[in-house]
Amino acid sequence: VQLQASGGGLVQAGGSLRLSCAASGSIFRINHMGWYRQAPGKQRELIATITNGGSTNYEDSVKGRFTISRDNAKNTVYLQMNSLKPEDTAVYYCLADHSASTLSGSIRYWGQGTLVTVSS
Repeated sequence: VQLQASGGGLVQAGGSLRLSCAASGSIFRINHMGWYRQAPGKQRELIATITNGGSTNYEDSVKGRFTISRDNAKNTVYLQMNSLKPEDTAVYYCLADHSASTLSGSIRYWGQGTLVTVSS
């Protein structure tokens, strides 16, 4: 399974960006999908997840500003980011938990990361 993230870039504070991450390869079932980010000099943090049924969870700092969604037919997860702040500047990584069969557990796969820079 490969994950390809896109949509990062430079935006002014208060602006918006939409990240996308498409999974490809030999896919049986993708369970959770989500997004991490890692800011310069900081630890990686999980900011949003979504189940294959559409239930979502957000880290407190992005609640009300970011929205995660997914298109199961396209094996793609999205992150709509609004009201961006300079502290949202980070490399954003997508994740997907994949099961190779009904009897197997999940393996977590990662995208390559996409840089989001928010200027003040």
